[in-house]
Amino acid sequence: MTPDRTTLPGGLEISRILTGLWQIADMERSAPLDPEAGADALAAYAEAGFDTFDMADHYGSAEIVAGRLLARGVPARAFTKWCPPPGPMTPEVVRAGVQERLNRLGVSRVDLLQFHWWSFSHPAWLDALHEMAALRAEGQIGEIGVTNFDAAHLRLAAADGVPLVSNQVSFSLIDRRAAGPLAEVCAAHDIKLLAYGTLCGGFLSERWLNAPEPSPEDWSKMKYLRFIQAAGGWDAFQGVLRAADAIARRHGVSIANVATRWVLEQTHVAGVIVGARLGESEHRADNARLFSFALDAEDHARLDAAFAATTPIPGDCGDEYRRPPFLTASGDLSHHLDALPPAHPPQPVPHRPGAERVSTGTAWEDIAGYARAQRIGDRILVSGTTATAGVGRAVAVGDAGAQTTFILDRIIGAVEALGGAASDIVRTRIYVAEGADVEAISRAHGRAVGEWRPVNTLVTAPPIGEHLVEIEAEAIVAG
Repeated sequence: MTPDRTTLPGGLEISRILTGLWQIADMERSAPLDPEAGADALAAYAEAGFDTFDMADHYGSAEIVAGRLLARGVPARAFTKWCPPPGPMTPEVVRAGVQERLNRLGVSRVDLLQFHWWSFSHPAWLDALHEMAALRAEGQIGEIGVTNFDAAHLRLAAADGVPLVSNQVSFSLIDRRAAGPLAEVCAAHDIKLLAYGTLCGGFLSERWLNAPEPSPEDWSKMKYLRFIQAAGGWDAFQGVLRAADAIARRHGVSIANVATRWVLEQTHVAGVIVGARLGESEHRADNARLFSFALDAEDHARLDAAFAATTPIPGDCGDEYRRPPFLTASGDLSHHLDALPPAHPPQPVPHRPGAERVSTGTAWEDIAGYARAQRIGDRILVSGTTATAGVGRAVAVGDAGAQTTFILDRIIGAVEALGGAASDIVRTRIYVAEGADVEAISRAHGRAVGEWRPVNTLVTAPPIGEHLVEIEAEAIVAG
């Protein structure tokens, strides 16, 4: 039996089981893989119908191995990711990053290029996506996807006209965040999910049924054990595993089949990514059995009962990389995020010793003679901010909620550049053009800063051009 196929928005046909090549990086810790031998292994997958391969710029030589396969004329789809460090995303920077992907794959056009961004408080991610859209129009990119975007920022990108077809996120019986607000955004903008972590690093299998909680040393197991612990712990996980086992025995399949089938049956999921350890651990036959059965109402009721005993994973999709609790293999990423360059370098205020200010380069800052934000002692004051990219382009025209997300990102970026944090924001003032937009704006505000409950005032005011909302803020930096 071969895997089912589907078509992404835009017409790109894929296998619903994508072969993930992240383990190549782990396999190459001692020595590089032979590219031709690696291509032989990929050819066996393609021949069995698993002809869609997912990789990234940091998965060791995965792009090179896939390129050797494509050079043989084997019909296959090569999806890769570009994960640049935050910084200015000029056309030259973006084009160089994309060209490196093309060079390593040995192609003139990448089928799907997926973009990852570490910190949304640095607004250049939107510049990068628009330049990628220009490269798509020129033919160097087939389709554009993103990875680990939450619902708010996926909506923002779509509302700003970026032609996205996919978002790659964690999605499993344990991590069900992608079934929430993200599903609504996908439906509204015709975007599909490519799901990873579907087997929780192998924990969703018979091997761990009724087994004691381990103390793993390999990175994948360490990462997904954190997810299990955040979801209520090992006992709650065992409840989900027992439910999946009962369903698996009922259908004559494996627990892994049940876990993967549950994700595949979500209407906004185009495919799941199953990792392959080339030449060592291959599960093509078992994966193909996914398409021999379907979950019925009794199966879903059994799983829902097990879910009720778990704790929802905190935050939205991708938050595990950007905020506590950091559910990653290495744990706390605060040191990594703190080392990222500020979105807007601070400068001294000439007439006020010890004070600093930041500018964001919009035209009105120079015309009206103001700074985006200024720090005096432990106090940071942020000017009224609209959803403006670059010198003066209005962002997400017509979508007040998406504009609010962009504005608060920019405000947080300014506060961070002056040594503060989002948690230091103690007051926000919101000026709204249309009363009908108040709920969308308020929900976006709650997602961004609701955890810290700053005091807030919201008033209606005439719109400024295409800007439906303007926000100013104050922060007091904790000692």
